[in-house]
Amino acid sequence: MGKVASAHIVWDWNGTLFHDNEAIIGATNAAFAELGLDPITLEQYRALYCVPVPKFYERLLGRLPTEAEWELMDAVFHRYYTEHRSRCSLTSGAEELLAGWRSSGHSQSLLSMYGHADLVPLVRGFGIEEHFIRVDGRTGPSGGSKAEHMVRHLQGLARVEPARTVVIGDAADDAVAARHVGAEAVLYTGGSHSRASLEAVGVPVVDTLAEAVQVAQRLAA
Repeated sequence: MGKVASAHIVWDWNGTLFHDNEAIIGATNAAFAELGLDPITLEQYRALYCVPVPKFYERLLGRLPTEAEWELMDAVFHRYYTEHRSRCSLTSGAEELLAGWRSSGHSQSLLSMYGHADLVPLVRGFGIEEHFIRVDGRTGPSGGSKAEHMVRHLQGLARVEPARTVVIGDAADDAVAARHVGAEAVLYTGGSHSRASLEAVGVPVVDTLAEAVQVAQRLAA
């Protein structure tokens, strides 16, 4: 008989393990400025943000951006974000939670829509890469959905069963991706979405990563 799969967490990065709200808002407003849009606050961002990202811009423009506008805004966003991400840190308690989950005999991985080539050295720089059995960032163009990335991510993990997998993220898209592969999800209010928008998804919503891990342990049992 093969080894029975243990409980597994798929972590999101931006806004979940990586507390980068300030850089995200600054980059968003830098992108908006290119089209003459007024800057928005973190609260407004959390109320309006959605994926795919062009739909988020549609909520503010009143129309979908043209291809040229999208490419310009995307380039400005990533240039600003790359310049300012160094001021950001891991979410409080994240490193201890990662170590604790691993030491308890469970597995965990990281799946992000942030570019893979930028994600890996960033994770490595925080000294937490060893806690993950796989780290995947986005390899295609930005602006898409996480669901198909989740399929490939789980296919690359040995002895991980979707039924014993919990996705922990800060966006509705994380729950959609989990549902797409038959996994559970827990959503964290410290990132890109307001509590109200997260609660509308219909999965557990928590205010700390410690709570998220506790709920994940229960859901994956």
